[in-house]
Amino acid sequence: MRSNLLPRMPDATMSHSETYFRQAADVANRIDHAAVERLALRLAQLRERGGRLFLLGVGGSAANCSHAVNDFRKLCGIEAYSPVDNVAELTARTNDEGWDTVFAAWLRVSRAGPKDAVLVFSVGGGDAERNVSRNIVCGLDEAKARGLEIYGVVGRNGGYTKQVGDEVIVVPTVDAAAVTPHTEAFQAVVWHGLVSHPALKLRPNKWEGMSRP
Repeated sequence: MRSNLLPRMPDATMSHSETYFRQAADVANRIDHAAVERLALRLAQLRERGGRLFLLGVGGSAANCSHAVNDFRKLCGIEAYSPVDNVAELTARTNDEGWDTVFAAWLRVSRAGPKDAVLVFSVGGGDAERNVSRNIVCGLDEAKARGLEIYGVVGRNGGYTKQVGDEVIVVPTVDAAAVTPHTEAFQAVVWHGLVSHPALKLRPNKWEGMSRP
């Protein structure tokens, strides 16, 4: 990881697209590649022990959770779920019990235990003091109490996820004005790297598995 590099400031002579993709290259070079490798091995161990993977996220990160659940199940044979995929339960709990506890309650009903793990996708990682993504904070507290391992792909300083996590990848900030698009974009880059990792991948993607014309 090239953590000694300072974030580059946007160049006024470059177009937005040139700046954005240059910054994306910076993120790719600075991200902790060793941490991605460690997470791949942890996920392989999770599968070996028959554990389940629960993915938590809100907003764009919630959509990433849904996509990643598909990939972990289909390509890697990991039993994976996300509470955001059941909009009826999610909205019922929000309406009746409050937004803060929706993930924690879902983990309880799922009987999450020490064999299982939580994977958080979040821009900030949760911050109870600032009242940001308190549902992630409460969900992680529930996960800790139940003995789950905690993984994450988050931005900024990693927030609560980084504080309590077992293996958390923090997407480097290369432009303070673009933290959200870079973090949510690299959540996808990281999980696609994981599901294509030799330690995890059990079956080919559709197109790669087809013979060339």
